[in-house]
Amino acid sequence: MARPILHNSCARATTAAESRFRIDVPIAPCRAARVIGLDDDSVQVVADAAHEPWRTARFYACDDTAEAADLPDPDDLRLRDLDRGGMRLGDELEGVDVTVMVASNDDGAAAASHIGLACSLRGITTAGLVLGSGSSVAGALASLRPYARVLLVPAEPDDLVHLLTALRA
Repeated sequence: MARPILHNSCARATTAAESRFRIDVPIAPCRAARVIGLDDDSVQVVADAAHEPWRTARFYACDDTAEAADLPDPDDLRLRDLDRGGMRLGDELEGVDVTVMVASNDDGAAAASHIGLACSLRGITTAGLVLGSGSSVAGALASLRPYARVLLVPAEPDDLVHLLTALRA
């Protein structure tokens, strides 16, 4: 005679045969995330998300969007930490698991390509949020698409918080 299956049977696996299906691996720790706003409007969305209680996420603005196309090395792209000041992209990608780029127009398209390339060379997963639709974001979308494993188009401002929560940032 078979035992009835209860709603909490998985939690009560007691026999050796049942216990071998139990997952005893701890949940993976939080991921080191870097969030980069590529233009003025997206920097505001990034700044709003930065006020949430994150573990290892750090938030940046990309201010060198005009000069980004002329940089020979993507690591030399300058970022501005929302709290501390300017730094090189290459320095900020050390030990990072995921980079999220946020765009609301085409102003940061060249910077998105540099960030995506730098992350790709390091094996860092990238995600992109495009806040808007149509021709005003076509360049940003084209720059993000080759590198972003996750690309939300069109995204809402609160999608950034939801994405970072899902990443355990």
